[in-house]
Amino acid sequence: MKQLILSLLLTTSLFAADDVTVIRAARMIDAKSDAVIAPAVIVVRGNRIEAAGRDVAAPAGAKVIDLGDATLLPGLIDAHTHVLLQGDVTAEDYDVQLFKESMAYRALRASRAVKIGLENGFTTMRDVETEGAMYTDVDVKRAINNGVIPGPRLFVSTRAMSVTGGYGPSGYSPEISYPRGVQIVDGVEAARKAVREQIGNGADWIKIYSDRSYFVAKDGTLSSIPTFTLEETKAIVDETHRLRRKVAAHAMARPGLTNALTAGVDTIEHGVAIPDDLLDVMVKNGVYLCPTLTVTEYVAPGRAAAGGAIWGKMPVYHRDSFQRALKKGVKIAFGTDVGGFPWEINQAREFMYETKFGMTPMQAIRSATIVAAQLLGQEDNLGTIEAGKFADIVAVPGNPLDDIGVMEKVRFVMKDGQIYVNK
Repeated sequence: MKQLILSLLLTTSLFAADDVTVIRAARMIDAKSDAVIAPAVIVVRGNRIEAAGRDVAAPAGAKVIDLGDATLLPGLIDAHTHVLLQGDVTAEDYDVQLFKESMAYRALRASRAVKIGLENGFTTMRDVETEGAMYTDVDVKRAINNGVIPGPRLFVSTRAMSVTGGYGPSGYSPEISYPRGVQIVDGVEAARKAVREQIGNGADWIKIYSDRSYFVAKDGTLSSIPTFTLEETKAIVDETHRLRRKVAAHAMARPGLTNALTAGVDTIEHGVAIPDDLLDVMVKNGVYLCPTLTVTEYVAPGRAAAGGAIWGKMPVYHRDSFQRALKKGVKIAFGTDVGGFPWEINQAREFMYETKFGMTPMQAIRSATIVAAQLLGQEDNLGTIEAGKFADIVAVPGNPLDDIGVMEKVRFVMKDGQIYVNK
């Protein structure tokens, strides 16, 4: 018996030693504070961070990776993505994907998208609906978790919800049946049932479209037509919270924002033109904003050229809204809407827009780490580099506090203790 115990102890000890990786770099931003730690050492055991700091000793026998003049960061989080979408500047771009691509083909394209996202340093993503691909995001998530394909941790919203006449495709003969981009929900009881159905099929979040049909009001503000009634929105939020999930609301102007915030949603997506009084409501209630600046800047010219004149004005409204939200102290989480623009464009471009419109580089980094982790309710596992957290670690060349552009040049990616990129 003693020999057996000794053998087991030796085996465990050897496994533990072989399972330790030490990462060194010139500096580290741990996202817990505004401090830069230099030089930096992280000890990873298995899929967790064991220790991190300036004067951390490397355990005997550990594998050592020295990244030189690089900055270590927590794995990045994009809280607004569409892995089943591959760009939709115009209605035609969107309709082609729904009408001409099978769900199997879209899933294959999604497998490429999540790999790109991971290799760009995004070890976690919240995917806010499949745009007509039903529950395929649940399958993509399962494939990643089971090691079938490489990709980030996914938190998925499945089908999203809007009302009859409130979402595309549109403009086709009423005699033709065709797929919809969302689940169409009308009425309070149907709303509750849709929430149950989506969660029953694997939704981590519920996504609603709170407004549509944007226009400039007589007072010069951006306005919209709300989709759901307040009663329907309240039913969705109440049922979602009852089932221990949260609600993300696409809301861009006062009518949709008012309904969403009154009903108690957890996050506002886009928030292109949020009035000051509603920013105050967001601060008071702790509602997060995912501004998705990149997608607005990308799609506005093409949509305006295609006849949507209002889109030519959207970037101006959006920049102003973002800047006022920042000054008011709204909790701003990094979200890009990638999929709305092609995956070939690095979603880390959002850092450039965030800093261009008022954030410091450190604020921008925190938006994609600790703040986004808090939005997801995952702050115990993600968002910072400290003992006990998942070993999600990225590195960029140089110092992003001096040049935020290096966030688009990730050279090292570890997710869950496994290395996916090491340049």
